[in-house]
Amino acid sequence: MDERENVISILVNNKPDVLARISGTLSGRGFNIESISANITKDPNKTKIILTTIGNKTTLAKILKQIAKLVDIITVEDLTGRKAVRREMFLVRFNWQLEGRKEKIAALVEKKKWKLLCANDDTCIVEITGENGLAEVMALTDLGMEDFTRTGVVAIEKA
Repeated sequence: MDERENVISILVNNKPDVLARISGTLSGRGFNIESISANITKDPNKTKIILTTIGNKTTLAKILKQIAKLVDIITVEDLTGRKAVRREMFLVRFNWQLEGRKEKIAALVEKKKWKLLCANDDTCIVEITGENGLAEVMALTDLGMEDFTRTGVVAIEKA
């Protein structure tokens, strides 16, 4: 079966160790979390967790079932393939000392509507926000990408 990135939305009671139990359950069964994002909802007693993992439909079904069994889980939803808006933010540091690199990076920032957050003579930091940015960010190594950090996927189902 084909493996793909799966997006899972989990609504939980906002209590200590809930996230640790979720990650422990997945890692204990050999499932890896690719990205994770958690924050309180409009109700401060509840937290929404969005996690992504790689697997096929069978793997995803097992993950959903295991998470749903845990204490303090309210709902578990698979957002993969559903009408949902997904976004992720990256902060990327470039070394732009080499000839012509500054111009290439500046052109990309303008063309792709990225944000140049700060710059000096040696480096710059760019904010990249998008739906599937990891592949795009990994392709920036040739432009002098030194390091990056990412938020993890956030997603919300369309009404």
